[in-house]
Amino acid sequence: MTTKTTPFSGGCACGAIRYESTADPVMMLHCHCRDCQQSSGGPFSSFVIVPTEAFKLLQGAPRFHASPSEMGGKTRRGFCPDCGSPIVVKPDSVTHIVAIRTASLDDPSWFNPQVDVWTSDAHLWDKMNPALPKFEKYPRSGNSADPAAP
Repeated sequence: MTTKTTPFSGGCACGAIRYESTADPVMMLHCHCRDCQQSSGGPFSSFVIVPTEAFKLLQGAPRFHASPSEMGGKTRRGFCPDCGSPIVVKPDSVTHIVAIRTASLDDPSWFNPQVDVWTSDAHLWDKMNPALPKFEKYPRSGNSADPAAP
């Protein structure tokens, strides 16, 4: 495992979109909700959560698809309009955070998930890490920095 340095960067498969984060992650997680399954094509999506003001697009612009969120408003999933790579998620209900797809990181080796969310939608064949805390839906916390799941 390599060490993450801030800022860290990433982008899409074709290179049309490039971004960086100027802050360390506030959380790293796997989300097993049905929307994340469908948008990733896998059993869950992995995210690095950063403050909104720290996420900077350097090149290109994602196209967004919005779906209803149980927390209110929409969850906006950004992907490259050219190659389709999923890049970022912006939930209306927690505008102070941006969820970056770990597969889009230039160096994803430092990703270290802290929690599994939306385990209520996880498939039986999805063998989650038993050491990680599990939440049926969103984490319950009074901490305003707690991003909840995308």
